[in-house]
Amino acid sequence: MRSLMICTEKLPVPPVRGGAIQTYIHAVAPRLARDHQVTVLGVTDPELPEREVRGGVEYWRVPGGPFPQYLERVVNLLRRTGRSFDLVHLFNRPRLVLPVKRALPGSRLILSLHNEMFREDKIAPEEAREAMAAVEGIVTVSDFIGRGVEALYPEARGKWRTVYSGVDLDRFLPIWTPEARQIRQRLRAEHGLGRGPVLLYVGRLSPKKGADVLVRAMGPIARRYPEASLVLVGSKWYGEDRISDYVAYVRALAARAPINVHTTGYVPADRVHEWFAAGDLFICASQWEEPLARVHYEAMAAGLPIITTARGGNPEVVRGQGNGLVVEEPEKPGAFAGAILRVLGDAELRGWMSRRGRALAEAHFGWDRVAAEIRALWERQ
Repeated sequence: MRSLMICTEKLPVPPVRGGAIQTYIHAVAPRLARDHQVTVLGVTDPELPEREVRGGVEYWRVPGGPFPQYLERVVNLLRRTGRSFDLVHLFNRPRLVLPVKRALPGSRLILSLHNEMFREDKIAPEEAREAMAAVEGIVTVSDFIGRGVEALYPEARGKWRTVYSGVDLDRFLPIWTPEARQIRQRLRAEHGLGRGPVLLYVGRLSPKKGADVLVRAMGPIARRYPEASLVLVGSKWYGEDRISDYVAYVRALAARAPINVHTTGYVPADRVHEWFAAGDLFICASQWEEPLARVHYEAMAAGLPIITTARGGNPEVVRGQGNGLVVEEPEKPGAFAGAILRVLGDAELRGWMSRRGRALAEAHFGWDRVAAEIRALWERQ
């Protein structure tokens, strides 16, 4: 089967600047290419050529920029090449559906949703309904996203299916392995983290991600664990270290925090796994209705107990799974403090969550499983 995967206008594939969608495509495309001819169409980057074949996958790249410009460039390229495809898999942009259908009228279409992209501020209702009718299936990253689409458009019932994302099980090694222990010792020494417990946050620094709430939760932690450290891994945006007003605010809070708070700034995508090896407990502090942050899978693979929030799809891979706790009121710093103290204060619980997380990752969240589910959708006639 000749298949085309079309990425968003934001970041390139491979994920040299990071990005959950880009990581997803980069992981599954070579696996799908074992059985099908796979082309990936995405945005250019100074580190990547406009055309190449890598891992059995052909890559086409056009300049990104604002979505209307990217859309025009994608459609023009499709018409210019004259290449035909049996199937086109579009990622997170319902507004691509109808123009691509017109450019490739003989292709089957599948749409993957990683965010709430069918909201009226994202796409007009009439176009949304036409796009929904044009695709044979909608793949969502969580039940939360799928239920949201169905609530807006009841005709989506029976058309969407959740395919949970995955993680590189060979890169994100569990913290008890010798390799992870070496990384842990090195990073702790390099950044003066000491011997106390390390609380880990990984994600963009923006208000909806809640890093400030987490920093403000450190008072009770300091009283019980004065040698603890909080590490905030990330920056305002993928691939850059620009200091926004919010980043400056978080750093000011960190400077006054009662425990050591280390902010790393931007960390390249191929180095993020090292910070998971350095942690003792992973915390997702999301304040918004998160689709389902991929850092949960990374924490599981690393064997870190998880504290996450009752926001969006995040609880779907934690609540009732034995791998962590869910904070029901994430706007309250005290709620995070209570959950953190509960995990740090119970070594048996912490060990169980750690082992359970890795077991779940191996059983359910490897990229081979993700690719197999996508392959089954592709091959369904």
